[in-house]
Amino acid sequence: MTAGPGARLVQRVSSTRTFARVAPHVVPALDRAVHRLTGGRFLLSARMLPGVILISTGARSGLPRRTPLACVPQEDGRSWILVGSNFGRTGHPAWTHNLLAHPEASISWKGRDIPVTARLLAGQERAAAWRAVLAFWPPYAAYQARVSRQIRLFRITAAP
Repeated sequence: MTAGPGARLVQRVSSTRTFARVAPHVVPALDRAVHRLTGGRFLLSARMLPGVILISTGARSGLPRRTPLACVPQEDGRSWILVGSNFGRTGHPAWTHNLLAHPEASISWKGRDIPVTARLLAGQERAAAWRAVLAFWPPYAAYQARVSRQIRLFRITAAP
């Protein structure tokens, strides 16, 4: 991703602890509202990063959960990397627990609903994906530096 002056400013701001405290309460709510109002065609946060709405099954509740997430689209056009950064907060985000319990999910991507299967990345595959994620959006390094847990990375792949 080429970072112009505006993108660099957003990257600096999104790396701060203040952003990590405020954003989880504001960004997802705005994204859900805009996504709903535009019939699934638009995410506010996608003005800076590609984004999906992940529709997963709650790990404990079994109920559908809709979570707006930034993503790293892969060159094959059929898979995406999801980063469980939780804005650099201590715990893993709930959606990661949902995918571990129920890897069959769907995403809303550019106005299309796509069934996907999620897989937690590990080892060399995770290391390569992490390098690509950091090249794509450097603030993830600041998030990882703030927490002792390893940030979870998932590859979601469109169902055949």
